[in-house]
Amino acid sequence: MRPLSEWLPHDWRQRLYIIIFEADTREGRLFDIALLVAIVLSVLTVVVSSVPAVQATMPIPMAILEWFFTLLFTAEYIARLLSAHRPMRYALSFYGIIDLLAILPTYLAILVPELHGLIDVRLLRLMRAFRILKLTAYVNEAGILSIALYNARRKILVFLGFISIIVVIFGTLMHIIEGPEHGFTSIPVGIYWAIVTLTTTGYGDVVPVTGLGKAITGFVMLLGYSVIAIPTGIMGAEIHSAMRRKPITTRTCGQCQTEGHDPDARFCKHCGSELGPYQTDTAPPPEPS
Repeated sequence: MRPLSEWLPHDWRQRLYIIIFEADTREGRLFDIALLVAIVLSVLTVVVSSVPAVQATMPIPMAILEWFFTLLFTAEYIARLLSAHRPMRYALSFYGIIDLLAILPTYLAILVPELHGLIDVRLLRLMRAFRILKLTAYVNEAGILSIALYNARRKILVFLGFISIIVVIFGTLMHIIEGPEHGFTSIPVGIYWAIVTLTTTGYGDVVPVTGLGKAITGFVMLLGYSVIAIPTGIMGAEIHSAMRRKPITTRTCGQCQTEGHDPDARFCKHCGSELGPYQTDTAPPPEPS
């Protein structure tokens, strides 16, 4: 008996594979956008149908919508199995398991109604949005993030040291200015207040009462907003530097489903399998000089 994945001609399988598993062509992007919209709408249907008033007034329309999305995702899952070069590799991959879990709860709920709530697992499929946003490196190339963290380690340590000095100074000042009668019973309590205020969370369990204390609080709050941007800028610059080393694509290996290969790559960087021709309707970004 022929495998399920060989029921389609090779050229149709390859074209379907590029549309479903990649997002560098117009058809691939449209497919992913339509899929994301369907996922959001299906989850909203489940959320709305859990409202007692909706359950009482519109049970049949909600059931029809749920089965519509379930059948739609079932067809998509079968299409992925048909187009994948190694269907079992896809079925056992992270996304393959999530895709299966997205349709199983509706079928299993026929026998066990309590499993109906598990249908919200479809939200995990929104991770495919990273491919459309060209952020594949964040998902499939964790090495870039680790390289960025390693390169920024000294800057981050200096920043943490600077923050530690600030919270100790302002925590001590508030202990002296406000005193135990206003809740600042010790310097550690003042440091706790400084950390909470500097991070702009402001629980309100320890607050200043005096005018000078309130003035210092306002300054620390403004300082907190300014220092938040520092680690973000450090990591953003390092990640951008790491990502500029090569253009990011959604080119996927048909054997191991690894994404993010270079446009001119001939073999998979993960399993070594030969890659199919790269197809895109936009010019790849230029190599950094």
